[in-house]
Amino acid sequence: MPELPEVEALAHHLREHAAGRVVHRVDVVSLQVLKTVLPPWTELHGRTVTGAGRHGKHLDLDCDGLHLVVHLARAGWLRWSDTLAAPPPKQGRGPLALRAHLGPPGAGPGFDLTEAGTKKGLAAWIVRDPAEVPGVARLGPDALSIGRARLGELFAGRSDRLKTALTDQTLIAGLGNAYSDEVLHVARLSPYATAGRLPADALDRLHEALTGVLTDAVSRSVGQDAARLKGEKRSGLRVHARTGLPCPVCGDTVREVSFADRAFQYCPTCQTGGEPLADRRTSRFLR
Repeated sequence: MPELPEVEALAHHLREHAAGRVVHRVDVVSLQVLKTVLPPWTELHGRTVTGAGRHGKHLDLDCDGLHLVVHLARAGWLRWSDTLAAPPPKQGRGPLALRAHLGPPGAGPGFDLTEAGTKKGLAAWIVRDPAEVPGVARLGPDALSIGRARLGELFAGRSDRLKTALTDQTLIAGLGNAYSDEVLHVARLSPYATAGRLPADALDRLHEALTGVLTDAVSRSVGQDAARLKGEKRSGLRVHARTGLPCPVCGDTVREVSFADRAFQYCPTCQTGGEPLADRRTSRFLR
């Protein structure tokens, strides 16, 4: 799933390549991707792209006051092309969901919104104010804007696990499964630690790791071609998606806890005092 660094890099790419261009045509290939009816997508036609930004993990393309807000979900992506084919794509079951021509069709650039797999979660809204998007309206403070004191306030009194708290978008916006694993590893904290019971030194490490991991990932991602962002993300990961490989810090084997539709990874030596977490039901190692 694209998270804060990748979405920030995509927004930067659009600011560099799309700003100042006119939306000549939008082809909606999958009607289910659009979560709004009014304004219609045709109202984007003829508008100039005036900016691009990010709200948590939501991408926001500003077309002269009308916003195309996109959540890429687990398997969605934005693919830029310097020249898009002129004929409108046929509706079907392929990965293409929406195409935006930012120049005369067949002669100008633009982008495709695509989604791999059969489980569809890619969503787009056309709104006059991004706050009209329910997911944006519910967002907590952006992960890169949170100071140490504010982080302590956000976690105070919470009884959920630290991994759960970090990925709750209403609490902290921008972190997903991958970068929360990375932050916890750098902070040397268990995913199962109770968010509201962290001592001051643990909160210090968590804030430093949160800022450092995301800042580094953004700096590596911004300026990359959109097609290379996924590879750049994978190359910078220490524990996430590295089950069975050695931890780059201590050499211990990276372990995994699996759930029905996702999994997280961690290093026992660095994060749980050498004790492996059996699974979400049986492990009693909480700190």
